[in-house]
Formats: sequence, C-alpha cells, structure tokens
Amino acid sequence: MASYYKFLKREKLPDGSVIAYYKATKHAQGAWNENEQHMAPATGILTREIVNFHPHDRLRLARVSLDILGLIPLDDFTITTRYIRPGKTIELIEAVLNSGGRDSIIARAWRLCTGDTSSIAGLEDQVIDSHPDQLPSWEEMKGWPGGFIESIDLAATPNRRPGKGLVWVTTDFEMVEGESTDDIVRILGLVDTANGVVPRKGPNLSKMNWMFPNTDLQIHMYRLPQGKWLGIEAVQQYGEDGIGLTSAILHDLQGPFGRSEQILTIRPIIR
Repeated sequence: MASYYKFLKREKLPDGSVIAYYKATKHAQGAWNENEQHMAPATGILTREIVNFHPHDRLRLARVSLDILGLIPLDDFTITTRYIRPGKTIELIEAVLNSGGRDSIIARAWRLCTGDTSSIAGLEDQVIDSHPDQLPSWEEMKGWPGGFIESIDLAATPNRRPGKGLVWVTTDFEMVEGESTDDIVRILGLVDTANGVVPRKGPNLSKMNWMFPNTDLQIHMYRLPQGKWLGIEAVQQYGEDGIGLTSAILHDLQGPFGRSEQILTIRPIIR
C-alpha cells in the first residue's frame, strides 16, 4: 500500500518531549511548489504525533491549530511534541515540524475531558443529503499538480461553484508506510484540501493570474470523525486588500463533526 511518509525512529527527550523522524514520499508533494509537501498530509502526520503523545481515555482531541511558517520541504523532517499545559481535564500540546534546521509548521492541540452530555446535545450544522457513492467523480481538482492531489479521490454535488459548494474527498493511501491509519489521522490529513475545492480562481495553475495559499489551518471538532470520507462544505471569500478566508463545515458519512478555517494571502503570480 502506498503511503505519504516513512517512519524512521522516535526518541524521548529528558524534558519529556518526544522527537520523531520521518521521510516524505513523492505522494506528499504539494501543489504550489514541486519541492514542498502539501499541507494536508503534513497535518495528518502532525495529528498522528499529537494523538500518540501520552494518550488518555478520558481526554480527546477537540481542536488542532496549525501555523505555516514557510515552505514545507519534501525531504526528511522531525516532529517534536511536548506539553504546553498538562492537566487532568484539559491539555494543550504542541508539535513542531522541522526540516533542515528550520521550523515549517507549529501545531497546537487542545485535548479536553469527555463526559455524557447527550441530554443537552444539539447541533446547528445540518446533516447533508449527499453521499459520495451517489455523486459523480469530480476531476476538476486534478488540474492542480503534485503527488498529493494525484493520491485523492473526489466527488462533488452538482451545485458546487467557484466560491461555494460541497465536495467529498478520500484516499486509500496510508499516512505511514506499513501501518494502518486511524480515522482521525486520515480525515484530518484531508482537511487542508478545503482551500482547493471551491477556488474563486483556478485550479489550472498554468492559466491562473493569482495565487491564494493559506498561512494557517484551524480545525475544531465537536465529535471525532469516523470512516474514510471527508465532506467539505466550503465557502471561499476574497477581501479587497489581498487577504481571503476559506471556511468549511466538515462532515463524515455520519453527519457534521466540526469546522475549519484558513486565512489566505492573495498574490499575483509572477511568470
């Protein structure tokens, strides 16, 4: 089975933090630059380290906030994970992806205590009347280059348009070579594609005059996702001063489970 990364080794440091060593494969390749990783699988591998860092049955991942500091090299890298705020009911964990001596992504995640709140549960995000198996394959996103985009399968509702719509995405690739991928890692490793499923410009880079990369990714989850399919109900908006926003309600086949936000820097493409 093809994978996005090869795991090399993991070490526990004297201060309690953990450093893991990985090698990116060609399938993690990004769309904007052939020498960089796509943010989607990079989110997945960071999530893997966060989930495996001193796990507790009573706590679960509720938010992952990722800041992209620059190009994510398609090369060997490390992820160093540590507690920022340990606790019995609330924990804040940080995971930093570093390649070639430079930090590329800083991820921070809240793990919160769980309990029975079924008697007061209620959601405003609506269950969508859509199933990927009943929709046609959506090939337009294949206009983006890169190994990661080649690795995913997509289906879209007929009313998807530039700026707004619903797209389902999945992959059969494993996150790490030789290991089965947990649902949370697989699905969070697809969320960054939200910025490419309803682009106001694109996705054929050869015909684009503008680029709109995101500098962050925020994922909030009121329940853990399940399965292999991620539904992205996305809205993309461009302001008038070079900054935009991609927002999405996130779904699995059971219904909505959270939301994502990506702030965008909108710039002309210089050829």
